[in-house]
This record gives sequence, structure tokens and C-alpha cells, in this order.
Amino acid sequence: MNKTRILLAEDELALAHIVRESLEHENFEVILCTNGEQALQKYLEHKPDILALDVMMPKMDGFEVAKHIRLNDKVTPILFITARSQPKDVVAGFESGANDYLKKPFSVEELVVRVRVLLSDNRLLQRSKIKKDENFSIGNILFNPHKNTIHQGIESWQLSSRESDILKLLCQQDQEILSRKSLLKTVWGDDSFFNARSLDVYITKLRKRLEADPNVQIINIRGVGYKLVW
Repeated sequence: MNKTRILLAEDELALAHIVRESLEHENFEVILCTNGEQALQKYLEHKPDILALDVMMPKMDGFEVAKHIRLNDKVTPILFITARSQPKDVVAGFESGANDYLKKPFSVEELVVRVRVLLSDNRLLQRSKIKKDENFSIGNILFNPHKNTIHQGIESWQLSSRESDILKLLCQQDQEILSRKSLLKTVWGDDSFFNARSLDVYITKLRKRLEADPNVQIINIRGVGYKLVW
């Protein structure tokens, strides 16, 4: 069986070698890079299964690397590893195309768990639990959670797996309120601050996706949760 290939970009060499050895011990194949330009080049050469990028790197920071990758690749999971943990930094990370955000200092065990969660989100085995014919009509928009797509007429848009998971939960509520805590625990596994900030970003993304039908809205019920209405 082929090993899962992870591209690790970290310019602190001592930390990079510790993390690489730990990941290799967990049976990952690790491609180690020490700056952003090298990370982008190695990504193009090796097409890894997942990327773990430090934000503050020489030559090109992690945000820029992610933006370049997302121009043509919307699927490969990207995890940021950084000491920058202000809300604006977290939001900037997700807006550049990240799937998750790990704050320094961190345990390697936590990194491994997050990597495995991100990989499971992007594997067909995970998605196969959704029935192929389970589509949702949202106003004049058709949402296919199996293919992670939304359609209006001849137009279609691809969603990320996490956007699709959130939208599916909102649809299943049948225009009733979905609690924020329940949504976080179902999609992320816990309701930590960083996951909550991530949810805010994804809700904003989904609202833009659904603008194709002006009657469709994701309403924020302050202190409670969200309601999808049309």
C-alpha cells in the first residue's frame, strides 16, 4: 500500500526535522521544504496528498503558496502551522485556501490527528456514506452533497468538502435553526475558538455561493446558531 505523501514546509530546521521524523514514524512519506518557493515547486513535482505549511517563511509565505495552489487545485487539503493566531490571521489563512489551522506550539500527536481528519474529509470512503440520490432543492438552486456541487439552470459551482458538509446540515434542518455548537461538533469535532472562526469563514463563503438565488439566505440567530431559508 502506498504511503500518504505530506508536503511539510517549515523554515525552523530543528522543528522541521522533529516533525518529519514523527510523521515518518506514523508511516507518512514526508517531503520537507524550508521556504515557500521550494514548497510550491515540490508541490508541482510530487502532487502530495496533503500540505502542512508554516505561514512565516522566506521567499514566499504560506498564504501566498496556498493562493497559488488554489488557482488550479481546490481539493488537496492545506493545513497552516503558525504562531500567528490573531483572528485576522486565522481569517486570512482560510481566505487563502486553508482547510485547517494549527497554532504553535503544538504536539505532533495533534498534528497527526488533524492531518488524518483532513484526509478523511477528502476520501471517497467518507463521501460514500451520502446517498447518491440525496439532493436538496434550495429555492431555485439544486445542491448535490455527493458531488459537492450546487446548480442553478446551466450554471454550476464546486464546493469544498467542508462547505458541502455545512450546507447539508443546514438543509437537513428543513428551515429550522441549527445550533452553532452542534454544527461545530458535527463538522469539526469540537467547538474551540479556532474552529469557530473557521465556521464564520465558511458561512461567509456559502452565503456568496448561494447569491445565485436572492431569496436564499443563511440567517445568523445571535447566540444560538443558523437557519437556512428561501
